[in-house]
Amino acid sequence: MVKLAANLSMMFTEVEMLDRFDAAANTGFKGVEYLFPYDFPAEQIKERLEKNGLKQVLFDLPAGDWDGGDRGLAALPDRVEEFRDGVGMAIEYAKTLDCGQLTCLAGIPPAGTDPEVATQTLIDNMAFAAPLVADAGAKLLLEPINPRDIPGYFITTSSQGISVLDAVGHENAWLQYDIYHMQIMEGDLAPTIERLKNRIPHFQLADNPGRNEPGTGEINYPYLFSFIDGLGYKGWIGCEYKPAGVTEDGLGWAAAYLG
Repeated sequence: MVKLAANLSMMFTEVEMLDRFDAAANTGFKGVEYLFPYDFPAEQIKERLEKNGLKQVLFDLPAGDWDGGDRGLAALPDRVEEFRDGVGMAIEYAKTLDCGQLTCLAGIPPAGTDPEVATQTLIDNMAFAAPLVADAGAKLLLEPINPRDIPGYFITTSSQGISVLDAVGHENAWLQYDIYHMQIMEGDLAPTIERLKNRIPHFQLADNPGRNEPGTGEINYPYLFSFIDGLGYKGWIGCEYKPAGVTEDGLGWAAAYLG
């Protein structure tokens, strides 16, 4: 059965961040995700989750100065200490919020960085984080992201991500599969998902082109949902898309799954 989580960084932006928990619950969502919780005390977020009966599904490790252009730290050789400090912060939030998944963003290495050095930095950082996150009862996920949306992003395909995870060699290193990003980079969605089904604990979605709601682009989401469900997937699918208009007005596609 498909379980949808609202991504509050991109959905319900008509209201302030903390009020988005209420908005998501009022439209039928049972789970939420977002980029970062760190602008708010963890207890304040927990109150919103409990008030609305919501499950905190996933959020990202600290990614540096997002407004300044950072998009993650894990592959940046000159910021290893900052990355590792961020792991501890994320774990404390995850414990308070009862969140079972944390996303590791590879980021954009500085110009001139040797790709082999960046790769080894990413491997080492994930090897550092994976057991600590496991001890906190959560999974550590690596997300490939297309470089059209984030130019210079270091991990851009599922095969590249799997190669890093294999090198990490820890049972708590997983792949986060964003259908939108992988449609742009690879296509061949269903066969790839089937091949990697045991490595993927979390999906995200948006249609392409436009990164808007399912049904606005080329991806056959009813087919994919049925296919993923048929593989025995029991996790969440995060709705990380940009609503084409008012969020609630564009949720017709989700009605069958929000019940």
